[in-house]
Amino acid sequence: MASASSEPTTPERYVSPTVAQSVKILVVGAFGVGKTTLIGSVSEIAPLRTEETMTTASVGVDSLAGLDGKTTTTVALDFGRITVSPEIVLYLFGTPGQRRFWDLWEGLADGAVGVLVLVDTRRLEDSFEVLDQLELRTSMPFAVAINQFPGAPQYRTEQLRDALDLLPDTPIVWCDARGRDSSAGALITLVEHALRSSTSSKALN
Repeated sequence: MASASSEPTTPERYVSPTVAQSVKILVVGAFGVGKTTLIGSVSEIAPLRTEETMTTASVGVDSLAGLDGKTTTTVALDFGRITVSPEIVLYLFGTPGQRRFWDLWEGLADGAVGVLVLVDTRRLEDSFEVLDQLELRTSMPFAVAINQFPGAPQYRTEQLRDALDLLPDTPIVWCDARGRDSSAGALITLVEHALRSSTSSKALN
């Protein structure tokens, strides 16, 4: 698959007339792992965000351990769009990470072909429940993207696969959610995995 375009379409609000296929992708992860940042970094349109300022009501509910400077949180969804080849455009739907918003996942997942799971190795244990919920609520193929925060612990791929209890064929990639090319690469890895999974499923049937 061709790499993501380095420049937005012109005018950016319109999909290129060469696009023949649109693909819906779900972006999930624990609170504060960088979902909003990733979608914002790759979106060729102004991303839709539903962020609200965190208040004292979240004290004792949303842990800010390891999240210095975080003052807002997504309360509904993030939305963006990226053209990854002349023929394919991805529509990105980001979910809130907190447990109280998990019921939204099923609605947002409707029609999606795959899920990108963002993980922060500084708070690896926060991803365990996210992956459990993903398996309970959907059977879609997914890939794991390790968002590389400054100073975060470094692990080998197989260490992460064991810790997160992932199947051997589940892709694990490293990315910097602030970087367009890095984030686009993670999304392309997911799409390629979803296509392989779809082909395998059709072959079995």
